Amino acid sequence: MTRIRQLATTDADFDARLAAICDAQGALNQSVIEATDAIIGKVRSAGDAAVVELTRKFDAREIESIEELRVSIDELQAAVARLPEGGYEQLSLAAQRIEWFHQHQKQDSWRVTDALGNTLGQRVSPLDSVGVYVPGGKASYPSSVLMNTIPAKVAGVERIVMVSPSPRGEINDWVLAAAYLAGVDEVITIGGAQAVAALAYGTESIQAVDKIVGPGNAYVAAAKRAVYGQVGIDMIAGPSEVLIITDGSVDPDWIAMDMFAQCEHDEMAQALVLCPDTQFLEQVQGSIARLLPTLERQAIIAAALEGRSALIATRDLADAAAVSNRLAPEHLELAVADPEALLEEIKHAGAVFLGAYATESLGDYCAGPNHVLPTSGTARFSSPLGVYDFEKRSSIIKVAAHAGQRLGECTSMLARAEGLTAHARSAEMRFKGDEPPQL
Repeated sequence: MTRIRQLATTDADFDARLAAICDAQGALNQSVIEATDAIIGKVRSAGDAAVVELTRKFDAREIESIEELRVSIDELQAAVARLPEGGYEQLSLAAQRIEWFHQHQKQDSWRVTDALGNTLGQRVSPLDSVGVYVPGGKASYPSSVLMNTIPAKVAGVERIVMVSPSPRGEINDWVLAAAYLAGVDEVITIGGAQAVAALAYGTESIQAVDKIVGPGNAYVAAAKRAVYGQVGIDMIAGPSEVLIITDGSVDPDWIAMDMFAQCEHDEMAQALVLCPDTQFLEQVQGSIARLLPTLERQAIIAAALEGRSALIATRDLADAAAVSNRLAPEHLELAVADPEALLEEIKHAGAVFLGAYATESLGDYCAGPNHVLPTSGTARFSSPLGVYDFEKRSSIIKVAAHAGQRLGECTSMLARAEGLTAHARSAEMRFKGDEPPQL
């Protein structure tokens, strides 16, 4: 029987045990980094030929050119037609909700006039191009397509390129249908570090992008880290995680299934439950034992439950909130009678789910907010993927001839204090208290 750890915040060694469980263990292996660097170097030097060679090697594809790896609009439409009955309608509902939410994130450009008569402002504009990485093969992640593409579309990105590996030529219809629905401009069936390198540096047939987003394996993560600076990236994500705070007012079966939902991602996923009621935690343990055998991915779930998960007894809900703030979880469920009150005590979380009915799984697919979230405690300083990640901001400064004297004096003194006399003279030449020369 699967038995996960049971801790208590009153235990003398609680901090050490919690730290051990929450060690992300996501540091990239040196051999992965070295292999990734070699792949990136090969793509930079050999372009299309390298991408074709690596795709033949890793994906068992008998291809001769990049063009054989492109997916046409006709193929996307054919995938839509092959979805099961009602599939496209449900995919469309998710897309509509995601777009509706992200429309609220759009920022407007603005200008103001200061007391001196100068005009200052900010211009908000979209990135020109974005690459979206989607895990491929027999895996089906249409939600990743929607979550990574729709905010870029809302921001106004002109060119969105989706890359997804297609081992032996297999690619999931749901993924292709989502790409069609989200309005992806190009779909290329390549994956791994070579896909990231091609997007970052470009090849003869693949035009480089400005930013790369989307999840992938260790080699994809290492490649994204390596190309950062050449292009922007969304984040380096660690194992997925959920932290559930409950007061025992929710069915323990619901709590157990929410844990399973997180743990079925992979063996390194994490589910923590914090509750002041120890008897309720025992009920959750019973639910785990009874329900786990009913699930298709029970082996993966069991490994995650035993490896990095725990049921934690707390002094009270405030104590549970304090632990949550320390961990800054990716997903936080407040499965309590008064979630709004407890929310006031929460400082850090990627996404917060309020109340018994707000299961994290809804957020993964169709609630609306983005499911690309900061992991491994990075919610302390990072935010969910959003429209703002596909926009850039330029400052606007317009100085009137009659209004710049005060700024010129300020610049002159501060620049000379820093020993930058050219800065000072640049301002002094313009603002001497006289009328500017007529050119």
